[in-house]
Amino acid sequence: MSFPPSPRARSGPRRRSLLAVAPAALLVAGCSAGPGDSGADGGSRPSAADRARARAARDSGELVARYDAVVAAHPKLAERLRPLHAEVVRHAEAFGGTADSSPSPSASASASASASGTLGSGKAGPSASPAAVPAKPKDALAELAAAEREIADRRVKALLDAPGELARLLASVAAAGAAHVYLLTEA
Repeated sequence: MSFPPSPRARSGPRRRSLLAVAPAALLVAGCSAGPGDSGADGGSRPSAADRARARAARDSGELVARYDAVVAAHPKLAERLRPLHAEVVRHAEAFGGTADSSPSPSASASASASASGTLGSGKAGPSASPAAVPAKPKDALAELAAAEREIADRRVKALLDAPGELARLLASVAAAGAAHVYLLTEA
């Protein structure tokens, strides 16, 4: 038994026309790269994910330098900051960066100058040199917490545009940074 054809007229494209156009559409979609795609064939610009990963590694490296400068200026804080410092070093390595955990001679010299009161610069962001360490340990911890908070916020914003695995890593490290802020600001 066969079914009679439908009395209503078909609207829209027919199956045959869609099948004829589909290969051309796939060819066009496969040949065009998006604005952020560099491809694996040696594009001149790194992908957005590579740039985000490099930025996160650089931020973690700068944060390690800040921890080193605070410890050099305030040796009594070394024991308290040791686990946080170790975590930040691991974060830098997770993003593909390297973190030198020994303070540079210039950082320790300028940190001691800061401790003696010659470098009271006030506020310094995470991209500023780690040399400007406040003379009071409590102020140094507050500044370190502010740097952790700023970097954690930046990572939260960056994870919105990051691909899956990098977004998970950014979220995890941002959460760890938020925990560091809490630990640095508690009495």
